[in-house]
Amino acid sequence: MSEDAYAPPISTYRLQLTPDFGFDDVAELAPYLRDLGVTHVYLSPILQAVPESRHGYDVTDHSRVREEFGGIKGLRAMAERLAAHDLRIVLDIVPNHMTVPVPESGNAALWGVLRDGPKSPYARWFDIDWRDGKMAMPVLGDDGPDAVRADGDVLRYHDHEFPLPDDHYRLVSFREGPGYRRFFDVSSLIGLRVEDPEVFEATHQVILSLVEEGIVAGLRVDHPDGLADPRGYLARLSERTGGVWTVAEKILVGPELLPDDWPCAGTTGYDALNRITGLFVDPAGREPLIDLFVRQTGMPHDYAEVTYTSKRHVLDLFFTSEVDRLLAAIGGRPELRPALVELLAAMPVYRAYVVPGEPVPEESAGLVEVAARKAAARLGDREAVSEVERRVLYGPAEAVVRFQQTCGPVMAKGVEDTALYRWYPLACLNEVGGEPDHFGLPVADFHDYCDAMPPASMTTLSTHDTKRSEDVRARLAVLSEMHAEWREAVTAWSARVAFDPALDYLAWQNLMGAWPIDAERFAAYLLKAAREAKTAISWMSGDPDYERGIRDFAARAIEECGESVAAFTAAIEPYAMSNSLGQKIVQLMMPGVPDLYQGNEITDFSLVDPDNRRPVRYPCEPVTEWDSAKLRLTKAALAVRRRLGPGAAYEPLEADGPAAGHVIAFFRGDERAVAVATRLPVRLEREGGWRGTTIMLPPGRWHDLLTGCVHTGRLPLAHLLSRYPVALLERDAPRDA
Repeated sequence: MSEDAYAPPISTYRLQLTPDFGFDDVAELAPYLRDLGVTHVYLSPILQAVPESRHGYDVTDHSRVREEFGGIKGLRAMAERLAAHDLRIVLDIVPNHMTVPVPESGNAALWGVLRDGPKSPYARWFDIDWRDGKMAMPVLGDDGPDAVRADGDVLRYHDHEFPLPDDHYRLVSFREGPGYRRFFDVSSLIGLRVEDPEVFEATHQVILSLVEEGIVAGLRVDHPDGLADPRGYLARLSERTGGVWTVAEKILVGPELLPDDWPCAGTTGYDALNRITGLFVDPAGREPLIDLFVRQTGMPHDYAEVTYTSKRHVLDLFFTSEVDRLLAAIGGRPELRPALVELLAAMPVYRAYVVPGEPVPEESAGLVEVAARKAAARLGDREAVSEVERRVLYGPAEAVVRFQQTCGPVMAKGVEDTALYRWYPLACLNEVGGEPDHFGLPVADFHDYCDAMPPASMTTLSTHDTKRSEDVRARLAVLSEMHAEWREAVTAWSARVAFDPALDYLAWQNLMGAWPIDAERFAAYLLKAAREAKTAISWMSGDPDYERGIRDFAARAIEECGESVAAFTAAIEPYAMSNSLGQKIVQLMMPGVPDLYQGNEITDFSLVDPDNRRPVRYPCEPVTEWDSAKLRLTKAALAVRRRLGPGAAYEPLEADGPAAGHVIAFFRGDERAVAVATRLPVRLEREGGWRGTTIMLPPGRWHDLLTGCVHTGRLPLAHLLSRYPVALLERDAPRDA
């Protein structure tokens, strides 16, 4: 394999494969993606999954490339077509889990375990809690055992099927936890033990062969925090792939950093996303928007309180079996259970990274110690909490690892999938790894982040997992500068159409942010938001009357307030466009490997999945001025990144003048290129514009790749940014750039 096979991409383009959009369809996009300027096509999982799966994370067979996409033959043909257009492939891989399909016989490895129990050669594949020699399978609905029937050598329950005799499993209510580690609270995704070398090889054989064959040039690792040993897994993966470029879907919270001993290029970019968003949020909007949120919803002013109550809620609702298993690992004393639950609720990050048999890192111990102090204060039993703390840090290997694997699901379900749907003064801040009570990020802090980030880490603005697309967030960020106008608008809308105070204010933000949106899409979003918030309904507990009320609210909100919502959206559009282009140029030109999510080379006003996984109509043709500017900027920036190559130097460029705080600017590639973006455009306008603020360009002719103008020396921002709110300059650029 050539040496450049291991080089990091310069840029990637994420595509969501589905049964309706397979390898042949990707191949057809090769000319379009080449002309757009990306270097790598980044594909969602390609191994055989449930046939109707729209995402691919529910793998059923690691030995096959998915037939619905075109199989291995279609993959090779696609790779050949892409390579002919100078495009390589990055794959999303799923080492943490595979699916429990319906019927269960659709997963041969799992079926072997259900049939043969611990003696099955596949028993080592899965992280199973064998109680009385059986594995709990949570499939029974309210009709219970009465609907279970024998059919020859198979036990059937509706569409479920299990081998007979039932010596190695027991069927339990779907509301109970399963007898195996799962992905978060999703019992249909069973945890894999890839720490076992045999399991690693069996589940990675196709991926490794594709890397060896040269078809695959990069990997994205889904949810490494679920694994027993993330660092060990990444080390084995690096060794077996020869060090191919790999990023990990690691969610970093606040100042948390990627562990420096992980052998990978970096993260998938949520940390960059949240910092970029912060650049375009006005901290002055914090208190007015929190006050408005509290007034509209009746929720607490303190986000930390909501986070705690949300984590306690999911611990009680979803994770009883996980806590039981962890309690057994730390000694099984029932009196320690309250302390264990409080410690899990108090953990501030997804994982603390303690490895059995190794000294406990000082930072890891510090995280758990701080959490233990908070847990003890809440519980009033310092002795019990201290005992649990000691055992999860220094106790048996099972206790140490199981605690690490349980923290992540509690964070994900308690914060990402509950608290963020309950506490939302400014919903653009409610992203994966985000901190919704932190308004704004100083430019200097962003420069420090860029200076310290791994040079080949991925950056992103939109993904298949973001709560809102980048352009919805760009609109919402304007509210931090126009909180008085927003308060007036949302008060008027709420007076005309109301449903549930816990949901309505989130609804109005997203209706405006995603406008125009039809009632069906809007209602689908609100139903998911309500189920995630768990204040009235949840995924486990529905209420037909409440759900009808949501649909009615969605329809009435659009029918009765749509004209006013449209007018408000139109009024903020120039500022939202400024934010959108600003965050785009920052993301594309900052250090790292910029990823474009499908269709986001023009405007995209999508909400959380599945809304953000809707088919994209290619080629993406601009319709609005905003579309045209975004596409022009994207192509220009990707072209510059190709010319600069990987690892180009980053250096802040300071502005001089009274409006210097309204710009972020930086050099790339030893002063070969400059990116300039407007910040907080509403306040800039209200303060009188740029008022003589300038930047100083180094000697040379600087070509503006968006306008075609040439600049030299000291440059007034009012002149530079007179046509677009951003500028991309290249020194002595080719005339045809």
